[in-house]
Amino acid sequence: MTIPVQFAIGLIFGLGLVVSGMSNPAKVLNFLDLGGIPGGTWDASLAFVMAGAVAVTFIGFGRVLKLPRPVFAERFYVPTRKDIDLRIVAGPAIFGIGWGLAGFCPGPALTALGFGSASAVIFVAAMSAGMVLARFVGQLPSSRRLVTPADPLET
Repeated sequence: MTIPVQFAIGLIFGLGLVVSGMSNPAKVLNFLDLGGIPGGTWDASLAFVMAGAVAVTFIGFGRVLKLPRPVFAERFYVPTRKDIDLRIVAGPAIFGIGWGLAGFCPGPALTALGFGSASAVIFVAAMSAGMVLARFVGQLPSSRRLVTPADPLET
């Protein structure tokens, strides 16, 4: 039963990305164009999409975390660390730069693959290569790394 439920959730998520325009990099890049350039094409509609996502997440987490355990797992996997390290700063910065340059983030890029978008194929290939590289760098001895990996679930 777990896989059909997860498939349905993914389908709803993907449909939401398509309906909201998040899988269209031009719409995302227009949202990021704050009109600083004369004749800019700023599109504020994604702010409403993001506000809706934050509201649903806020309400959902509030309700779900009151349950004794998740429906399809033995326990909740919630980060408990509160310190800020280089990984916490660098990861979102790289994500934001990539999003701003390409107009894609992982979920919408995977959704856009369904449309046969060449830019989505290139983005997903680069994203996959980055994941492999990150895993490789994470396995290097700590003396050869800039950042020491830490388990986000550690206390």
